[in-house]
Amino acid sequence: MTRRAFALAAAAALPLAARNPFDAFSDGTPDFLRLDPADERIFRRWFTFLAEAQYFQPREARPPEIVDCAALIRYAYREALRLHDSRWAAQARVPLLRAADSIAAWHYPDRRLGANLFRVVEGPYDPADLANGAFAQFADVRTLGRYNTHRVARDLADALPADLLLYRQDSDRMPYHSMIWLGPSQIARDSHRYVVYHTGPDGKDPGIIRRLSAAELLRYPEPEWRPLPGNPFFLGIYRWNILRNPS
Repeated sequence: MTRRAFALAAAAALPLAARNPFDAFSDGTPDFLRLDPADERIFRRWFTFLAEAQYFQPREARPPEIVDCAALIRYAYREALRLHDSRWAAQARVPLLRAADSIAAWHYPDRRLGANLFRVVEGPYDPADLANGAFAQFADVRTLGRYNTHRVARDLADALPADLLLYRQDSDRMPYHSMIWLGPSQIARDSHRYVVYHTGPDGKDPGIIRRLSAAELLRYPEPEWRPLPGNPFFLGIYRWNILRNPS
């Protein structure tokens, strides 16, 4: 067990009263960002809807920032945390979700963090982090996995919508890669469960957004991309730290 994993396990075992008063799980995420169960449901619906909607969008209609797998994740995460009013819908060029309101706890950009939404350094949260560069607008897949999410399982049956599937490959071009677990589609009504991801650029090829069913992914021709516990390239299923509720 790494020193970081040991520290997180030790923090989780402490009574709430003995934990970091600003960061109950010592995972670097301030407690003021964590969502209660009602907000968690809203976040999961928006995050997965926004990511899947980009698969159906023509490339020229997508936000230009979406150029690789991390960019798709950052986009869906940030926009899921905004206030979803008609002005936002017009700017985002996506329909409003029926029966899915905005989260109630806070909205991006948060008044305390501003636009710097992603944790980029190791260690538990401290109020000084608001001004010392511990948070930034950009985070690659490795940073998303290490400082903004936590591993919950290696079995796909344990994944919930909005979880991330993380991989580390023997590649200089893109050693870390991630897919978004959608679960059931909110757009194509069928019985399948899906992942969506951006392949990333390869030379002059800008890459594409793919959506695969769980069955297709588990039978993927290249076995290093199959999310199986015995696959050494599959790091596991990761869940956002803001969905850890200290209560």
